[in-house]
This record gives sequence, structure tokens and C-alpha cells, in this order.
Amino acid sequence: MKINVDIKILDSRIDYEFFCPNYATKGSSGLDLKACITYDIDILPNTAVLLPTGVAIHIKNPLISALILPRSGLGHKCGIVLGNLVGLIDSDYQGQIMVSAWNRGTKSFKVTRGMRIAQIIFIPIIRPIFNFVKNFSDDNSTRKEQGFGHSGLK
Repeated sequence: MKINVDIKILDSRIDYEFFCPNYATKGSSGLDLKACITYDIDILPNTAVLLPTGVAIHIKNPLISALILPRSGLGHKCGIVLGNLVGLIDSDYQGQIMVSAWNRGTKSFKVTRGMRIAQIIFIPIIRPIFNFVKNFSDDNSTRKEQGFGHSGLK
């Protein structure tokens, strides 16, 4: 599915020093976001910093939102994940995309100018109309309110 999303370049270095968000490979689901910073930043262990990306988007369509996700290699190898774990961009947000980078590792991590720091994906949104009830129609469900690992590990 193709959708049109407006993108605004906020940093003049994009296109000659940095690139616009793009797909790294033909099969990529997420577009890479880069740290659009003027100097390298050290993220100390158990510290979060807010990193600008130099771009803003306006999705406009209320049935589409964007998610900011961590890059798996940074998370696994370096302990760098998102400070809010997953970032949600609503369809009416028009400000700069910022990435909260949290160092959950034990060593300092250097974010360099133009480093790929996160990725953004676009997802469809279902906006349900709630039907208020006193009881659920399937009262014979075996699961009912059980959750949080009720079926075990094996």
C-alpha cells in the first residue's frame, strides 16, 4: 500500500551531509533515521538523550500512524534502545521527529553525526466504536481474565 506523507526538511545539511529517511534495502520495512547533530554526543550508561533527526512529517490521515523503533543491532550489541521503548507519531503531529536514545548498557556510547539511530514504520490504525455491555457475550470462554503467562512456558 502506498500513501502520501508530507516531509519537511528542517536542517539544511540534509541532502549534502545527511540523507532523508530512506529504506536501506528493497525488503526493508522501516526507514532509517539519522542523528542530525552538530557534534558527537556520548550517552553515559543508564542515561537518555533526545536526538534530532532534522525532519518533520505530517501524515494527515487519521487511519495511519508512525512508530519509531530501535535498531536491533544497536540494542543488542551496544545497549542503545529508545527511552520510551516505542515512539508513536500521531497523524496530526507536525513537529521534528526526535529520537529518545537510552543507553541501558554498561559502557558509554558515542553517537556520531549522521549515525543511523532508529527507524520509522507506518502502520494502519483501527479506530473502534465501543459497544458498552454489562457482560461479554462469550461467558463460556476458557480464558476469561487470565493473562500474563497463564498458559506457561512449555
